[in-house]
Amino acid sequence: MNLHFDIIIIGGGASGLLCAVTAKQHNPSLRVAVIEKNDRVGKKLLSTGNGRCNLTHDNISPADYVGEAWALKPVFDAIDTPTLLDRFQRLGLLTFRDSEGRYYPLSRQASAVLDVLRFHCENLGVEMFCGETAVSVKAQNTFRVQTKQNTYFAQKLVIAAGSKAAPKLGGCDSVTQLNIGHRAVPFSPALCPILVRSDILRSLKGLRAQAEVRLERGGKTLRSERGEVQFNEDNLSGICVFNLSLFTTPDSTVTLDLLPDISDTELYNILQKNQNRFSRQSADNLFTGILQKRIAVAVLKAAEVKNFSRPCSALGEDELRRAAECAKSLRFSVKGNAGFDRAQACRGGVTVKGQVDPVTLESRLRKNLYFCGEALDICGVCGGYNLHFAFASGIIAGEQL
Repeated sequence: MNLHFDIIIIGGGASGLLCAVTAKQHNPSLRVAVIEKNDRVGKKLLSTGNGRCNLTHDNISPADYVGEAWALKPVFDAIDTPTLLDRFQRLGLLTFRDSEGRYYPLSRQASAVLDVLRFHCENLGVEMFCGETAVSVKAQNTFRVQTKQNTYFAQKLVIAAGSKAAPKLGGCDSVTQLNIGHRAVPFSPALCPILVRSDILRSLKGLRAQAEVRLERGGKTLRSERGEVQFNEDNLSGICVFNLSLFTTPDSTVTLDLLPDISDTELYNILQKNQNRFSRQSADNLFTGILQKRIAVAVLKAAEVKNFSRPCSALGEDELRRAAECAKSLRFSVKGNAGFDRAQACRGGVTVKGQVDPVTLESRLRKNLYFCGEALDICGVCGGYNLHFAFASGIIAGEQL
C-alpha cells in the first residue's frame, strides 16, 4: 500500500474535513489523506448544537473568544459569516437563521453538515484512514506520521486534531503528545458546568431558573450573561453558565440575580406587600407569586431567615431586606470547571504569536506545517463561534496547500 501523500491532515473533524475539501478543490491533482483516531470521521460534529449543528452566528468577532483570538483576526476577516454560508451553499448545504442569530442546517440535523463534507471528500478522492491514532510526527525533508498500524509520508502536514474536550467523542491531546516543537498552552475544560460550593445547592438539584448570571472576583463583575440556569448537585449549568466558564478561576464567585427586571427597591416593596398579603402564612411563603417554592426557600436560607414556622407577619425589616438582597445576589463560590468529559470545548492549544502565520496558518518554525481548529489557542462562547473558527481556519489552511 502506497502511504506517500502530498498532504496529510491529522484529524477528521470539522476543520480537518473542510480543509481536505478545500485543498482538493483548489488543486485536484493533490493526493490528500485524513488520519482519524475514531472509527469514523466527524463524530464530535454530530453532537454539536444538540444534534442540530449550530455552524456559525450572525455576529462573529474576536471579542467573542478567549486565547489568541485577536492575533487570529485575519482568519475572521477573510472568512466572515456570509462567506462561510456561501461556501456551504456551494457545497449543497442549505441553512436557516434562528431568532438569536444562530445558523443551522435547514434539515435541523448535524448529519447533513457531516454528509456534505464526507461526500465531497469521497467524490474528490480524499483518502480516509479511520481507527488510526497518530502517535508521532517527524519532520526532515518530508513529514513522517506514525500510527500504531502504519507509517505515512507527506510533503505537507496539517494538525487539525482538536482538543481534550469530550474524550468519548474523540477528544485528545495530540498537540502536546505529538511533540511537534511548538509552545502550547495546556488544555483546560471550557463551555461546561461550573463546580461551586454552597449549603443550599443540593436543595435546588434538578431545578431551572431564568437569571442574570455574573462572574465576580474581588467584588468586581468580570462578565455577565442572561439565560436559563440549571441547578445540579455540585454545579451550575446552562448556556449562560457555560459562557462564563471561559473566565472562571477558583477565587471567583458566580452570582445569580433571579429577578433581573426588578430593582432592589421594587423587590423590597413587593416583599413588604406580600408580608401583608400572606401575613398568616408561614415565612417560607414570602416569595409566593414571585419565585418557585424550593428556590424561594433556598433564598430565605441564604438570607439567614430562620424558623419558617413563624408567620410572614413576624418577619422583621432586616429579614425582608436580606431576602430581597439574596434574591438579587444569590452567591456561589467557584471550585473550578467540570472536567473534560462535560466540556464542549477547551481553552489552550498552540500559541500563535511568533509561531504561526495568522494569515496562512502555516508554522513560522517549520515550513509546510499548518494548524487549524481547536489545535490553536482560541476558544469561543456558545452559539456557533467555535465551529465557525474550525471551518474558517480549515478553509484558510486548505487554500494554502
